[in-house]
Amino acid sequence: MPEFQTDVAIVGAGPAGLMLAHLLHIAGIDSVVIDNRSHDEIAHTHRAGILEAGSVRMLESAGIESRVHTEGHRHDGIDIRVNGISHSFDFPELVGDSVWLYPQNEIFVDLAAARAHTGRPTFYSVTDTRLGDVESERPWVSATTEGGEDLQISARYVVGADGSRGPCRSMIPDDTRQRFFHEYPFAWFGILCEAPPSHEVLIYSRSERGFALISQRSANVQRMYFQTSPDTEVADWSDDRIWSELQSRVDGPDGFQLKTGPIIDKTVLPFRSAVTEPMQHGSLFLAGDSAHTVPPTGAKGLNLAFADVSVLAPALIAAFRDSDAEALAGYSQIATKRVWKAQNFSYQMTRMLHTDPGADAFETKRSLGELGSILDSDHGRRYLAECYTGWPRG
Repeated sequence: MPEFQTDVAIVGAGPAGLMLAHLLHIAGIDSVVIDNRSHDEIAHTHRAGILEAGSVRMLESAGIESRVHTEGHRHDGIDIRVNGISHSFDFPELVGDSVWLYPQNEIFVDLAAARAHTGRPTFYSVTDTRLGDVESERPWVSATTEGGEDLQISARYVVGADGSRGPCRSMIPDDTRQRFFHEYPFAWFGILCEAPPSHEVLIYSRSERGFALISQRSANVQRMYFQTSPDTEVADWSDDRIWSELQSRVDGPDGFQLKTGPIIDKTVLPFRSAVTEPMQHGSLFLAGDSAHTVPPTGAKGLNLAFADVSVLAPALIAAFRDSDAEALAGYSQIATKRVWKAQNFSYQMTRMLHTDPGADAFETKRSLGELGSILDSDHGRRYLAECYTGWPRG
């Protein structure tokens, strides 16, 4: 039976968990990482693809041999298209920063390789994950390995980076844990297609037919979405119907045309916002989707997870090196400040750019007025650029 005594047990081997493990390793702090998914499942799950400038700098300063600069693409702005009229945002001109298009699964591949290079234990495909004694100074985590062995981990701290469906969040008692939740009245119909990019930057388009996002994945594979009902059935949408709908939402007097190709994946993504407070209890700390989720409109999910780690890692290091318990005591308060800023921006982008099927005429006009107040103002454009490229890290 594998048994470990370690400094930090990390539940979740996604980018948040592996980035934290790497930063702790650099500081000489040991960790054991587990995940219920396989390495290949995480590596081939297509998710968010926009990295804030601070997330790229985090990878660089940690010495991760990331391919973000060789296989990723720097984006110096976005286009917001309203009823066929494009409004371009030049991020370097507005705020002096850019973002990078680099898929989350590729970040995982980089971080997993860095973790493997350290030789420290990472267990994928575990089952029956449990944890206990989180109110003590010796919490534990147990699981069953892929080979069927009982895995026991005793640690000083446990970090739950196990996503929105993991077991860690539930270890915060009901009388302590607050869950803030908002469900949106629409979803995204998302596709992956084999085609060249339709535009040099991402296009966020609001039309009378609803929202569309013309995103990218690589030189030959693109990601696109259009607003739909949460009960939409994928099987009801043929490739021709999808391309017709996407094109109708970006049509305009400039004659813009999407570059099309074979569709290789279709999915419907419901929209939810959620925050758990506090993000810590006893010796347990939450990071990433285990503590909060945002709609993808603001490109904040992965970046928020890295921002959590940028606060939690130095706090853990201070606790071990300097016996500074106060640094850890303030983790949730510091991290949630950014979380709520990101929730506000994601909510604002979502509400401004989507058509709400349940909204009255006043709300429809009001949301267009909100969008105009940003597009028509230098200060408004700088505000959006600052939020999109990311606020300073803690």
